[in-house]
Amino acid sequence: MSVANGRTLLAIPGPTNVPDRVLQAMMRPAEEIYSGPMVALTDSLLADLKTIFGTKARTYIYAANGHGGWEAAISNVLSRGDKVLVLASGRFAIGWGQMAAFMGADVEVMEGSWRAAIDPAQVEERLRRDTSHSIKAILMVQIDTASGVVNDVKAVRRAIDAAGHPALFLVDGVASLACMPFAMDEWGIDVAMSASQKGLMTPPGLAFVAANDKAHKAHETADMKTLYWDWTARQGKEHYMKYCGTPPEHLLFALRAALDMIMEEGLPAVWKRHALLAEATHAAIGKWAEGQVIACNILEPSQRSASVTPVLVQGADAEAIATYTQRICGVTLGSAIGELSGRAFRIAHMGHTNAPMVLGTLSAVEMALQALNIPHGSGGVAAAVASLAKGAGLPGKPADHEVPENDLALATAPA
Repeated sequence: MSVANGRTLLAIPGPTNVPDRVLQAMMRPAEEIYSGPMVALTDSLLADLKTIFGTKARTYIYAANGHGGWEAAISNVLSRGDKVLVLASGRFAIGWGQMAAFMGADVEVMEGSWRAAIDPAQVEERLRRDTSHSIKAILMVQIDTASGVVNDVKAVRRAIDAAGHPALFLVDGVASLACMPFAMDEWGIDVAMSASQKGLMTPPGLAFVAANDKAHKAHETADMKTLYWDWTARQGKEHYMKYCGTPPEHLLFALRAALDMIMEEGLPAVWKRHALLAEATHAAIGKWAEGQVIACNILEPSQRSASVTPVLVQGADAEAIATYTQRICGVTLGSAIGELSGRAFRIAHMGHTNAPMVLGTLSAVEMALQALNIPHGSGGVAAAVASLAKGAGLPGKPADHEVPENDLALATAPA
């Protein structure tokens, strides 16, 4: 007997839930693209993206998904034959490197674990051995949604600096932007990219790139450039050239509404909400893990991401759990990919997500574990509730969980 009749819950790591306010923003006529409101809209979006990225650098908007953002980032700063170091911690940095190789780069992958963050010491050691500075760019992701790891961008930047290496530092923020602190300028990122369909709560179809002066200097001699992705062309006076043609108007209307919602909530509050929901998810899994079948993929709690949690299933059928939650409960979990394919499912807690949505997802999983007779510790949902009750506090009173002061400063500093 299914109890799924009602509004379904989407708990996949992209596309995430789109707020009604964002959907409604798209339900309007198109605008003339050469002057007036569309120009003002583009200017406002590019300015607010600087705040989201934590930068004073130039920002760009593309009609593309995240893979298009990858190509935009690398094509504007690299030349064919350039050596690129990829810092692997799951599926997505490797995918970015594969794109660079397809475009003519000489790609080296620094193998990492699917269960832990990138080791900055390993990065420093490799860069110290590159005495000729043949490595021109370093690619990494802040959050890899395949493994669920969060990498320490600041620590990797320190490793690059400690090695005295001049390589460009490129960071994928697709699953981290508007989910956790991101401070492009303070962390020494040269090129950052992201996309619309995760923490930014907008339908798929927009990619974003931010690039500093060092990146634009490399852009002057890069020979991977093509007109569609080219930064120089997008700096022209004609408004339509900021999109290399007709702007994706209705996605831009949606993005404007989504950014307004983020700014109204406040970036520190957005980050805190994501942290609390992630901690609640991890608390539930911690209880289930007592049955020796269920476990968080990432071993070190501090390296677990604020946006998505892959759940390992050992000795039982992970797909059966996801099938049960969808057909019986109306909750769609994320499929595992890459090395975790068939061995895990993923719970996303990013973007337009609140406590009842996450607790509903966790309840459906716990219901599946019971119904399918999968060994697990009892009280996972209760542990999640306790975690949220402690962390969120009471209205008008400080909570036990606060965003660190340095992260608050990053969010409130003028771009």
